[in-house]
Amino acid sequence: MYNKLSSVVAVVAISFLCLIICSFYVNDMRDKNVLGTELQLCCSDPVTGFYRNGMCVTGPTDFGTHIVCAMVTQQFLDFSKAKGNDLTTPREEYNFPGLKHGDKWCLCISRWIEAYEAGVAPPIDLEATNENALDYITLDILKVYDIKIQN
Repeated sequence: MYNKLSSVVAVVAISFLCLIICSFYVNDMRDKNVLGTELQLCCSDPVTGFYRNGMCVTGPTDFGTHIVCAMVTQQFLDFSKAKGNDLTTPREEYNFPGLKHGDKWCLCISRWIEAYEAGVAPPIDLEATNENALDYITLDILKVYDIKIQN
């Protein structure tokens, strides 16, 4: 009887400890932006993000890595269309409304960099651009395209 009771107490204690440790871990795992603060909403009208939650978050099924919150320009939309990705035409099957100049949208980091290299990168919202973008491009470059500076 004592062994069974001590085993149950040990399992409960370990579970409780895991719960406490996991809660700290989860709180530290909130997505951050390129400025190192909590990732902000990019846009809810139209609803953006790979997961259509308004946030530029990524995960294992997001092969495009949609982590740059950009305010698209007509120049960028034309560039993207010429590269084979028409962002202006609605695609109902992807819950995609089609974009127009001035819309905010979570762009693929690789397309934003292509646009940057071609001189047509749209301005971005640094507070809503995922910190993972820093794995691909420097903060100094991103700051040049900050919406707050562009407007």
